[in-house]
Amino acid sequence: MKKTILYSLALFTGLLCLSLPAVADVTVASPDGHVRFVLASNAQGHLRYTVTFNAKNIIDPSLLGIVVDKVDLADGAVIGATETYKVNETYPWFGAHTPAVNNCNGAKVAMTHPKSSTSYTLEIRAYNDGIAFRHLVPGTGARVPDEVTEFHVPANSVIAPQNVVSGYEGVYPWRTTKNTIESMVDGEWTQPPFTFVLPNKGGYASITEGALVNYSGMMLQADAAQVIHARLAHSAPVIFSYSSRHPADIPRVTTPAVVNGPITTPWRIVMIGADLNALVNCDIIHNVNPPPDPKLFPKGINEDWIKPGRCIFMYLDGGTRTVEGNKEFARLAQQLGFEYNILEGFWSSWPESQLKEVVDYSRERGVKILLWAYSADFEDPKYVENIASMCNRTGVAGLKIDFWDDEHKWLIDRYERVMKTLAEHKLLVDFHGANKPTGLERTYPNIVGYEAIRGLEFPGPYAQLDATLPFTRMLAGMADYNPTQFGSRMADLTWAHMVAQAAILQAPEMAYAANPANMLANPSVDVLKALPTTWDETVVLPFSEIREVAGFARRSGDTWFIAIMNGPYARTVSIPLSSFLGKSSQPPQGGNAVTYNATLLRDVDKPAALNVEHVKLAPGDTLTVNMNSGGGFVAMLKK
Repeated sequence: MKKTILYSLALFTGLLCLSLPAVADVTVASPDGHVRFVLASNAQGHLRYTVTFNAKNIIDPSLLGIVVDKVDLADGAVIGATETYKVNETYPWFGAHTPAVNNCNGAKVAMTHPKSSTSYTLEIRAYNDGIAFRHLVPGTGARVPDEVTEFHVPANSVIAPQNVVSGYEGVYPWRTTKNTIESMVDGEWTQPPFTFVLPNKGGYASITEGALVNYSGMMLQADAAQVIHARLAHSAPVIFSYSSRHPADIPRVTTPAVVNGPITTPWRIVMIGADLNALVNCDIIHNVNPPPDPKLFPKGINEDWIKPGRCIFMYLDGGTRTVEGNKEFARLAQQLGFEYNILEGFWSSWPESQLKEVVDYSRERGVKILLWAYSADFEDPKYVENIASMCNRTGVAGLKIDFWDDEHKWLIDRYERVMKTLAEHKLLVDFHGANKPTGLERTYPNIVGYEAIRGLEFPGPYAQLDATLPFTRMLAGMADYNPTQFGSRMADLTWAHMVAQAAILQAPEMAYAANPANMLANPSVDVLKALPTTWDETVVLPFSEIREVAGFARRSGDTWFIAIMNGPYARTVSIPLSSFLGKSSQPPQGGNAVTYNATLLRDVDKPAALNVEHVKLAPGDTLTVNMNSGGGFVAMLKK
């Protein structure tokens, strides 16, 4: 796809203001003018920023800055010249929609810290759906960076923080008091994306980071004034899964990380919009990452060996963990039309010849093999090279690498070594037990999965969690939730809800938790066979509400899917098809009115059942959907 990138180094009046030392503000406005980032100094001479959306504060005046070797470079910093630019490009994408749109106004602001004689750059971007900023500090040698950036969330904003006890696999509980920013207590930890809604639904926003490379990941901590502070991984609590597996490494992940040479922070990002649809369709996180290296990916995301697809996974729903058992899974995957099969760790006890036997048998049936592996082994570059070479010899398509459990810089460095080495060997990678995505899948499109989510491998209940995830964790990007199981993992959900999971909780390589035999026997099988893993268009339906209900309409080609995951309370919703069919359903001039052959999956009076309806629908029709507690609904509309 042709890219158009426009860079302008000219100043433009009313959009970006050339700063005078320590006096004038710098304002960066989005192309449509609705989002504004204002950089200034407070009365104490410390840099601060404010973010507005439609003239309302989305981030109240807040400190920002970087600490290097315990020196706060924003304290007394002098604002210098501002170089402005524009970015306007599109590129193909595996996600909520394609192409991704990267359209922003940017500024590189020269900063000086007189006390330490340090010069550095603060880079700012304003998009129509959010802002991003980062620090670039030149220099040589070993230095230790830290954070002073904060996010002052407006009073009475409704929040959806994540409990950090299980890291990115934590829950999003209701607060014990009112569910607003005021309910966060001094010292409370959470992690990005941190989603909040302004009072009276005056705006929606979510805080996260992008382009996490050569740096520790960002966590978030509240103070007594309900200000959210950016913290680096070394200062955050070590989660139990890490301390139990890697007790000898606890000193390593609790010590501030050293950066050698120039320091480039990840982008601090605030996604912003008038509704949940704007957040779900926001491209900023991957936009701030570089495009793929043409030496590794000459065709970018369109490499022949990078193919999104559905995956069976012998993990939660039975199956025989033998060569013959996995041949049977390949036969069943072929019947489903699925493209991949993940072999859990049992493969490592097989001789290479048996692994190749399974790979060859599966390939004949159109099914590729991915292998589970243990992240700690990948600390040794020789191991990474050896397992990648073994995959090439046997025909394995890629690896699912588990148990990262922290995002200290030394683990982030390991991630990048793995991404690059596997790309050199033309192998896919799915990171399990991982940190949240930060858009690196743009630079390394061989990344087809990140877990960093509380999925079906954890016990339920799930209903409230599922109604929260699309508007919190999923805003960061793909997730390895392992959806759709019709047996022991149902907990408080219905079959219709389970199918809806696969349509909403998206990843390019979608690993299903269900035994393929159970999927083939389920009345939803025709929809499961048709569900893609990437989308041309996504519309969040207006009745969606964080923690209450998540409703999506998604298009792949000419086929639309409607999927709803209901929360813990039964409800009825109405869906005017015109709200998303729009222009795609307009008949050609003089042609017949467009109609759709629709398959509808509805809740019935018991969870382990659903009703399948086959009807014809027109764009002017409205669907009425009744859902049980933990229920759901799925519709497939084909022209």
